[in-house]
Amino acid sequence: MPLDFFIISPLMATSKSLIPVERIEKSILLIRGHKVMLDSDLAELYGVTTARLNEQVRRNKERFPKDFGFQLTQKEFEVLMSQFATSKSGSGGRRKLPWVFTEHGILMLSSILRCKRAIQVNIQIMRTFTRMRQMLASNKGLMEKILAMEKKYDKNFQIVFRAIQQLMEEEEKPKKQIGFRTPENE
Repeated sequence: MPLDFFIISPLMATSKSLIPVERIEKSILLIRGHKVMLDSDLAELYGVTTARLNEQVRRNKERFPKDFGFQLTQKEFEVLMSQFATSKSGSGGRRKLPWVFTEHGILMLSSILRCKRAIQVNIQIMRTFTRMRQMLASNKGLMEKILAMEKKYDKNFQIVFRAIQQLMEEEEKPKKQIGFRTPENE
């Protein structure tokens, strides 16, 4: 079973902010069909330790249903480690499987991490998610227009494709050999 695990490609940044927008965009991953951010990336952005962030999440479990955040499986974590060269447990790295948070979970994090920086960073993250949604919506519209054009001009393209196919099917003339020939080669 292939894992549903992708890195969301970065978008163009448009304004100066507390955290570079590119940093936020590069931290957004697609796991199990959800756009998420890792607990360690969020902790770094918020200026807290990953342990502190996860401690606050554990203390406020009722605020984080499964569609707000979830813990990665061992297999997902291994894929993550291989893609990002994350250190292995036992060598100073993570000892527990990481948590990831969806957009709603990230919003909820700002209510449990009550520092000014968490609020400012959260605003930036939400703007980034919104801009990514807008970008995806505009790409969807463009794809629909291309498909409509393809249907409209389908007959014309079929003629061109048939002509190309006929040219490809014509027998190639035998090529004259190049080089020195002896009476035995001829």
